[in-house]
Amino acid sequence: MEEMRRAAVDDPDQVVRVRVPAKVNLALCVGPLGDDGFHPLGTVFHALNLYDEVVAEKRPSGQISLTLSGDGLDDVPADESNLAWRAARLLADRHGTPDLGVHLHLKKSIPVAGGMAGGSADAAGALLACSVLWDLDTTPDDLHELAAELGSDVPFPLMGGTAIGTGRGDQLVPMLSRGTYHWVLALAHDGLSTPAVFRRFDELQARPDATPTGTAIPDGVAAALAKGDAAALGGALHNDLQAAAVDLRPELGETLRAGLEAGALGAVVSGSGPTCAFLAADEAAAMDLAAALAAVASVRATRRASGPVSGATLIT
Repeated sequence: MEEMRRAAVDDPDQVVRVRVPAKVNLALCVGPLGDDGFHPLGTVFHALNLYDEVVAEKRPSGQISLTLSGDGLDDVPADESNLAWRAARLLADRHGTPDLGVHLHLKKSIPVAGGMAGGSADAAGALLACSVLWDLDTTPDDLHELAAELGSDVPFPLMGGTAIGTGRGDQLVPMLSRGTYHWVLALAHDGLSTPAVFRRFDELQARPDATPTGTAIPDGVAAALAKGDAAALGGALHNDLQAAAVDLRPELGETLRAGLEAGALGAVVSGSGPTCAFLAADEAAAMDLAAALAAVASVRATRRASGPVSGATLIT
């Protein structure tokens, strides 16, 4: 890492590029709303080879600017409210000097507002890119601390692989995972608000007949990953928010059923949705599954991906 940092600043006009992955939650277990206004979580993050690219170029006198390219950008801000912008500013304030500046360009391939942490991935990428561009003396722990301050999903894209997340999802422990898993992602026609899904989750949990939820991760997920058993993992996929997401968007239920009928080993709403993730037996099965899902009315588009992959990475 130190060699990469030094190389990046030999030329003051150096542009630093970072590739950062999407995530899917193999398990998302949600505890009751706490007095702090947050739900405690137990989750298993899994990084996919579907990437955003963060390009960082030096600017003078504390200037920060941001541009975007890719699909579905209508609801992505290009100002100081963007999480990547906020990441650069936070890094400069905590570990830099007031005269540090950067132009960030986000090349987006992770679906926007899809429950795959695209905005969080961009923030993680900005932290790494700017720390290298500005030659800051930051450690991985420093970046993790800033990432957790920015949002509960931001630390994981720095780490990548497969990891257990606890607390608000930001306390991470790497998890043993053997093999490569093949996924098909079914994108919905419209986004879905994370706060709205959590509110509906609380409403459903308040019903007298509701089954209580908690943060304990199903044993089957860890066992399947340790064995590299895709079929067992498919059967163990779990998301406590799925019922709320489907209640708000019944068409997601249609998508999940269609994927299972088309041969998926397992299906789950990714995070708070609306993207649905389907585990396939192998690459050929994923191709067939993607074709079948593309014909479903509730599906806007499909993407194939595999994982786990590394976290935020410097590229040339």
